[in-house]
Amino acid sequence: MDRWVGKVALVTGASSGIGAAIAKALVENGLLVVGIARRIDKIEDLSRTLADQPGKLFALRCDVAKEEDILRSFRWITENVGPIHILINNAGLIRPTNLTDGCTEDWRKIFDVNVMALCICTREAVKVMRQKKVAGHIVHINSVVGHTVPVLPKPAFNVYPASKHAVTALTETLRQELIHLDSPIKVTSISPGVVTTEFMENLPNDGTKEAVNQMKALRPEDVAGSILYVLGTAPHVHIQELIIRPMGTLV
Repeated sequence: MDRWVGKVALVTGASSGIGAAIAKALVENGLLVVGIARRIDKIEDLSRTLADQPGKLFALRCDVAKEEDILRSFRWITENVGPIHILINNAGLIRPTNLTDGCTEDWRKIFDVNVMALCICTREAVKVMRQKKVAGHIVHINSVVGHTVPVLPKPAFNVYPASKHAVTALTETLRQELIHLDSPIKVTSISPGVVTTEFMENLPNDGTKEAVNQMKALRPEDVAGSILYVLGTAPHVHIQELIIRPMGTLV
């Protein structure tokens, strides 16, 4: 991780859960981290707890479902912190709906955050990295449901697995584009199983949430540790996909 000390990282969805754990780990390793989310107060609170660490956490309000917010955030980061070297696409959304008679607006919100925001942030980060000749790293926080749809007592994932399957495909598509451009930028998809975060609160209260909460689970810090692992690999090593499951679980 030494080569990243003093470099700029952007973490989306940094106000809680996995995003907050990632931001904390990167600051502890000496990076200048910009955490973006709608709930900026939570990032500011986290920043104060990290004041004695070698890096620094900047809090920036951004709704990643709005392209203008993303573009404004990238401009602010470039002008006030520096060129982005690491992008962590962590922001994610799930809604308690279904496919058979579900809410169109809920479906659209899921794709806006899980797919479109990821694409826009990635595009803007690659622009900066190529312009500044940065051998950067883009990490998509994916999910095991981006590879297979688990069977629950009652189906409840609606379009969420489709959005995460898109992330799996986007990782490979970007990898191929970067090879075509002869770019040193890496892209990694990290797919955790169940993680204990408030994200799970968005599951429906029809037995699904209870079933998931009874499963063995990872901690946000476990996912943050995987980020440090992939970032710490040598320049000639490219980890494209990393699947992380709680020990002893099928999901």
